[in-house]
Amino acid sequence: MNSFLIRNASAVMTGLPGAAARVKGSDIRVRGGVIEAIGNLAPEPGETLHDATDCVVYPGWVNTHHHLFQSLTKGIPTGINLQLAPWLAAVPVAYRRFVNEDTIRLAARIGIVELLLSGCTTIADHHYAYWPGMGFDSSGILFDEAQRFGVRFVLMRGGATRVREVDVNAPPEARPETIDGMLASIEADVARFHDPRGDGMRRMIMAPTTPTFSVHEHELPVLAAAARKMGVYMHSHLSEQGEYDAYCREVHNCTPLEFVERNQWTGSDVFFAHLVTCTPPEVEALARTRTGMAHCPQSNCRLGSGIAPAVALYKAGGRVGLGVDGAGSNEAADMISEAHMAWLVHRSRHGAASVTVEDAIHWGTAGGADLLGLDKVGSIAPGMAADLIIYSLDHPRYAGLHDVAIGPVAAGGQAHVKRGFCNGRLVVEDGRIPGLDVPRLMADARSTVSRMII
Repeated sequence: MNSFLIRNASAVMTGLPGAAARVKGSDIRVRGGVIEAIGNLAPEPGETLHDATDCVVYPGWVNTHHHLFQSLTKGIPTGINLQLAPWLAAVPVAYRRFVNEDTIRLAARIGIVELLLSGCTTIADHHYAYWPGMGFDSSGILFDEAQRFGVRFVLMRGGATRVREVDVNAPPEARPETIDGMLASIEADVARFHDPRGDGMRRMIMAPTTPTFSVHEHELPVLAAAARKMGVYMHSHLSEQGEYDAYCREVHNCTPLEFVERNQWTGSDVFFAHLVTCTPPEVEALARTRTGMAHCPQSNCRLGSGIAPAVALYKAGGRVGLGVDGAGSNEAADMISEAHMAWLVHRSRHGAASVTVEDAIHWGTAGGADLLGLDKVGSIAPGMAADLIIYSLDHPRYAGLHDVAIGPVAAGGQAHVKRGFCNGRLVVEDGRIPGLDVPRLMADARSTVSRMII
């Protein structure tokens, strides 16, 4: 892999917290897919140069929670104004009947393209569309699409061994698996795909859809033990709205976090999406056990679920990453929009000084990489993987900025990626993805949506 030099950047945001959030020097040298040096650097013979004049450089965003298969279910009229529980029945469950080999591939392609064009280079997808006898390799399709676009991909293998009582008339594609079938499938995928290295391009995570509703309680310790034996992390949804808390208190006489803790689902190898309704004692327990939060503010607001206590957890020394959640509940499933929302929503509740742009960038980069166990990803520093995004600020949106470094997050919208690199490989060039036929992608999406009528 050839070396290259990024030169003359107006600012470099590292993704690191505190005083290390910015670095002095406008140049970054990459060799062999790894950041070698940062500073005021002279070109070397034969080195490819990338001019970043009037641009800012960020780490590639790390998306810690998505449902790529939902990319064909944006803005469904019957679900657009529903709260979480009825929305689940009206959209993800009802539209499972359209999940097949072709729609998974197309939906994954749409989602990956949207993320990549926002500067996201690591995608953790919570894919739970598995059922007995499904007849095609869902996991393989997702890894194949990620490899096609050159992004770092983490499959958080979901699924259920039971279904919620409220999900009546669920299609056959929503049938539950057996615990033995689920474990055998995950073990096979780990053997096929999992790369445990800190900069691995392919990783697996154990991720039953929801511990409170999707599996039997006695199965949770079995799944946890299996994950730890295989050496993979653990993930699920938790406390996304009040129903989770009410159910656990009524059925298990405890809070959701107490429920998962007593079933061996907390620790530095575990993180949960949402955690919107966590109480202060639960936030303290998350910090104490090092259990992480994949914060999804746009989806939580879109579904009227509330605002997760991400600031409280972060200030308590806890671990926070960002996730866009599924496009079925987030019609702007890109990381710039997510970071912009994360920066704003907590300031509205906790005050203007509660979250800085640097905090939002950290959550969406190094913080997310930490949740996924990717210790060589997510920040701009020597020795780290060269996941780098050069954002052009040559647009009226950024005119008048006094601190150009914060532009992509503070100004929001669709920041223009002049160059995007994942593991040192060029994956976006001047706002375009090499080899992508955008008109064909759009036509395929329109045609498929026209056939998804209930």
